[in-house]
Amino acid sequence: MLIAQKMSHDMENSMMPESDELVFFVNGRKVVERNVDPELNLITYLRRKLGLTGTKLGCGEGGCGSCTVMISKYSPLQGKIVHMAVNACLAPLCSLHHTAVTTVEGIGSTGTQLHPVQERIAKAHGSQCGFCTPGFVMSVYTLLRNNLNPTMEEIEDTLQGNLCRCTGYRPILEGYRTFTQSSSCCGGAGDGRNCCKVQPNKKSPKLFESSEFKPLDPTQEPIFPPELALSESPRRTLVFRGERVTWIQPTTLSELLALKAKHPEARLVVGNTEVGIEMKFKNMLYPVILAPTRIPELNSTQRTETGILFGAACTLTYIGSMLKEAVDELPGYRTEVFRAVLEQLRWFAGQQIRNVAAVGGNIMTASPISDLNPLFVASGCLLTLASQGSTRVVRMDVDFFTGYRKTMLSPQEVLVSVEIPYTRKGEYFSTFKQAQRREDDIAIVNCGMRVAFREGTSVVEELELSYGGMGPTTVSAKKTCQELLGKQWNKELLQRACSLLASELTLSPSAPGGMVQFRRTLSLSFFFKFYLSVLQKLGQDFKGDFQVESIPPEQISATELFHKDPTSSVQLFQGAPPDQVPTDVVGHPLPHLSSLKQATGEAIYCDDLPRFEKELYLALVTSTEAHAQISSIDTSQALKVPGVTCFLTAKDIPGSNVTGHIAMDETVFADDVVTCVGHIIGAVVADTEAHAQIAAKAVKVTYKKLKPIITIQEAISHRSFHIPPLKLENGNIEQGFGQADDIVEGEIHIGGQEHFYLETHCTVAVPRGEDGEMEVFSSTQSPSETQVIVAKVLGVPANKIVCRVKRLGGGFGGKESRSTILSTVVAVAAYKTKRPVRCALSRDVDMLVSGGRNPFLGRYKVGYQKSGKIVAVDLTLYCNAGNTLDLSSSILERAMFHMGNSYKIPNIRGIGYPCKTNLPSNTAFRGFGGPQGMLIAETWMDAVIQKSGLPADQVRKLNLYQEGDITYFSQKMEDVNIVKCWDECMESSSYHSRRKAVDEFNRQYRWKKRGLAIIPTMFGASFTATFLNQAGALVHIYTDGSVLLTHGGTEMGQGLHTKMVQVASRALGIPVSRIHISETSTATVPNTSPTAASVSSDLNGMAIKNACQTLLERLEPFKAANPTGAWEQWVFAAYMERVSLSAAGFYRTPDLNYNWNENKGRAYSYFSYGVACSEVEVDCLTGDHKNLRTDIVMDVGLSLNPALDIGQVEGAFAQGLGLFTLEELRYSPDGVLYTRGPGTYKIPAAGDIPAKFNVSLLREAPNKKAIYSSKAVGEPPLFLAASIFFAIKDAIVAARAASGVMEPFRLDSPATPDRIRVACVDALTEMCPPAEPGTFTPWNVEV
Repeated sequence: MLIAQKMSHDMENSMMPESDELVFFVNGRKVVERNVDPELNLITYLRRKLGLTGTKLGCGEGGCGSCTVMISKYSPLQGKIVHMAVNACLAPLCSLHHTAVTTVEGIGSTGTQLHPVQERIAKAHGSQCGFCTPGFVMSVYTLLRNNLNPTMEEIEDTLQGNLCRCTGYRPILEGYRTFTQSSSCCGGAGDGRNCCKVQPNKKSPKLFESSEFKPLDPTQEPIFPPELALSESPRRTLVFRGERVTWIQPTTLSELLALKAKHPEARLVVGNTEVGIEMKFKNMLYPVILAPTRIPELNSTQRTETGILFGAACTLTYIGSMLKEAVDELPGYRTEVFRAVLEQLRWFAGQQIRNVAAVGGNIMTASPISDLNPLFVASGCLLTLASQGSTRVVRMDVDFFTGYRKTMLSPQEVLVSVEIPYTRKGEYFSTFKQAQRREDDIAIVNCGMRVAFREGTSVVEELELSYGGMGPTTVSAKKTCQELLGKQWNKELLQRACSLLASELTLSPSAPGGMVQFRRTLSLSFFFKFYLSVLQKLGQDFKGDFQVESIPPEQISATELFHKDPTSSVQLFQGAPPDQVPTDVVGHPLPHLSSLKQATGEAIYCDDLPRFEKELYLALVTSTEAHAQISSIDTSQALKVPGVTCFLTAKDIPGSNVTGHIAMDETVFADDVVTCVGHIIGAVVADTEAHAQIAAKAVKVTYKKLKPIITIQEAISHRSFHIPPLKLENGNIEQGFGQADDIVEGEIHIGGQEHFYLETHCTVAVPRGEDGEMEVFSSTQSPSETQVIVAKVLGVPANKIVCRVKRLGGGFGGKESRSTILSTVVAVAAYKTKRPVRCALSRDVDMLVSGGRNPFLGRYKVGYQKSGKIVAVDLTLYCNAGNTLDLSSSILERAMFHMGNSYKIPNIRGIGYPCKTNLPSNTAFRGFGGPQGMLIAETWMDAVIQKSGLPADQVRKLNLYQEGDITYFSQKMEDVNIVKCWDECMESSSYHSRRKAVDEFNRQYRWKKRGLAIIPTMFGASFTATFLNQAGALVHIYTDGSVLLTHGGTEMGQGLHTKMVQVASRALGIPVSRIHISETSTATVPNTSPTAASVSSDLNGMAIKNACQTLLERLEPFKAANPTGAWEQWVFAAYMERVSLSAAGFYRTPDLNYNWNENKGRAYSYFSYGVACSEVEVDCLTGDHKNLRTDIVMDVGLSLNPALDIGQVEGAFAQGLGLFTLEELRYSPDGVLYTRGPGTYKIPAAGDIPAKFNVSLLREAPNKKAIYSSKAVGEPPLFLAASIFFAIKDAIVAARAASGVMEPFRLDSPATPDRIRVACVDALTEMCPPAEPGTFTPWNVEV
């Protein structure tokens, strides 16, 4: 079909004039492009054509903000130059005629001067992996170009469209807070004596000194190009023709209507926020695109007698500004609808999308979950529609939408304008929306609700209830509205309305989107909120005119709109000793050594490497079936795509197609049978990325389906396990239960998690032309494993393959083993074509093929005594490993080592099963099974607390490990700091007083409930596979005294290279400025372990110290001969005496000898400890929650770098927050992953972190087991986010108690709005009972 469309397009093109010239500016330089392809977007042009790689591709759908740039243009509508942050991944290049583009490279560099926006994010420690940093920089830069004195709220709103997976956002916000008037560390509350940094006996240094920042000077900003300032909008139509698409930009409405008559199938594009997604991800092709952005009628605005008229091409940002003006100027009763639209725009996508998305596009997309369409329907907006020779005005009602994503417009018609109406006295309007994440998320259910009363009464005269998310289109509750006309606005109406809505707004239990009970309940909850808010307004507006029912005080909380609390944070840490020599920066908060380069876009990631000569691009062809035999592969259409070089399958592999990690159970390409959706079948190699991707989609694969196993429950039923069960037992379980006063039993399911590193998997393979040599540049945590596996696949020894890693844009375990699924394919392509080959996976493909955190099912039986002491625990753990074993057996082992968390359990038995299913293989993820094991532990601990009625803090502390205890895996506890962390956290969080305050709050409010929880963690530091606990290093000293440092670890944002430079600096006694790390390469340090398990600083630091000590011993005679000499003099003297200035270092962790079968030996070198106390507020009617405050005390030994360690604590906590409350991978019953990008999979945004976020590093806690008394910090803090999960559960307990429900309940992870709302049982949930399981096929399943 696509080929036929292209042939038709080619014939039409041959009759059209040549393409026009595209004229725009990039960083002040004029660009003139001829023959622009309409399918070419700005980010590809910047990166591939101009070599401006600072703008990063994170998702390709405008959902992460990594590609943010500033677009400046003259706006005739506003009569001024406007600066907009936009997503370069969505902006068609041909939409930029007569605009100026500014990228991160255009505002500052390390070679010239830094812009303050770049400097502050770097020096405030807001850049870890750095991949997202240019996007944050450009978003705030654009804000400052428009507003020199922003408020903190404006900065936070600006960053709604920017995601970071590393930092936890706090340092980014703190760095940019310095641009506001209130910029003290505790959110403006500090005042010297009472500053947050000064606590009794604990004065803490600062992480950064804001007074040293360069001031913002607006006179130094680049000017808008005078050529564009003087030029007017194009007076003629612009045409740009590509291989498959023609872009036409008319300048008059009549011309647009003529073109629409000629090309009725043409799509109108303003912001490309919908059509761009359809073409990229849904394989849609629109041969003709019409761009109406220069047509006056579609960009105008006018206040009429009945409302405000907006042209259909007006952007949402512009509409928001116009509505704010109206709200400020007009009486409140006239602007009810305007305020509702503004409320929805607060949470509509991100700023970058709102800046370009047109209101007309939002309407015409006809999405059933549109944020605005329910409002427009409920308010009765008037739409002006036009076609050639015809114009009509229609009221926007539910009949406007004729089907899924269809409207009443004829193919030749165009939406010209929308009029948003004023309201009158006695007319009220509200809007509500519930999404998975508050910021930048599509609705689960939303609504617009309008009521007008008979004058002087509370009798309903008009009523409109319009919903999104309750059907294939925007729906109206017509029957309910009709039934309620003429009724008094009172409790009887409320009861009747809820009953009517429950019967009218039904959903099939198999409805797309799932969450059916939740969605139906929301439809009632929203009306209940509307009812109370209208009652409140009636009482205020007509007090004394007529009788209005009063609202009980405890019900008022249901009427409150969400408001952000001011953010504040405190970071406390122990400073370096005052007598430490100035050159020794161990213990100092040194900024990440690459942070400035990351903030300027100069830092190079794998896909930023310059193009090699004759380089080709690769795209994967993957299975669409979870389990099937491959019947045929038809590549005929794919090979016709221009530029295609070849199609690869298993037959093209010169070595072995069989690969694997713990077990050799994987293949490079599927051979005859596919075992998951996303299984790699083949690959297309072509001259451009676009050609490769088009061709890959044109490959047709037919299958003979086989029965898949998708869920843990199905695996249990079919006894489908990769290996025999693991067993860990200590004590006498039967005797333990005999000693128990009571027993609890239950289970919990813990969902998986997508890594969502901002840089997707990427490999560039370069054949070197002789002896089978190949260089592989890869975004991997495991260079040595990549080297070995690529060599095996190519059939050459490992010494012919060099794997090189400069840095990763995040890894989190996802690039430990799964990176080889791409590097092997790319290497085979390079081998076959004898040319360099590159592939950076698109976000949707990366999420589809690479797996994530293992879902777990935990079943428990726990015996305890009246005191709360645990005496027996019997656990069964199941993890969904996926279609191959990968690392899941080791993950399960660590889960079982952590299934008791920080608690001493005298009698315990754990049995673990790695389930074999037809999902993409799950893999390592920060914590490596530890978080799942510990969440199961805290779930059974919570069950004990609930049943015993004892205080939660008392029971948890009673069971904590003490010094000298023996763990259930036979390790003696030494230097135990968990109680110290616990006591400090209890004190710093004011736990007991806040417990009372939470209980009092819950007594006062019915529909908002708060919860409080304090949770410990204990994380073992070492690889559980003993042989991996080794590291190498290579240190070169050059004759000028400079040092080149190489070690086996990769830099992925955690600051490993920075810490290793600090270690070498102390060991050699020289400043860090003399030391450089270039990259990680298998050509310099061989046989390295993966950068994983949180021990890379421990292992590589010791190896570096070992190498440095060797060099110091060699230099000692020269220092003795010249004791007053300088470092470079000693070095040069050694060189002249022919002393080697290069040394290899090595380290192996001692005393690790655990034997799983005997449950004897030492499993871990040491443990990291931490405690977190969190408070939340839950909206019982919607399941929404706010994270009010978190206090963390973390034991990191003597910190090598407090800034990096606090960053790791906060970043891990934010990732855990996603795991336990937000992120949900959703699969169909057939194993198809629905959540393949930021549009459907939500990681935490800046607005999700606790409003008060305090982190303290435990003082005076040296660790003799690791380099310079430090401790592992990457993974251990993640589980502390479970304090949020159990605070939510605490709030739900209060909500259920208010409904008279006291029995225990199960809360699975993540605690999403769906699960929270359904658990908060009340009369509304009872009106929407779930369908009986087994009576329907669900849309999604819990895997």
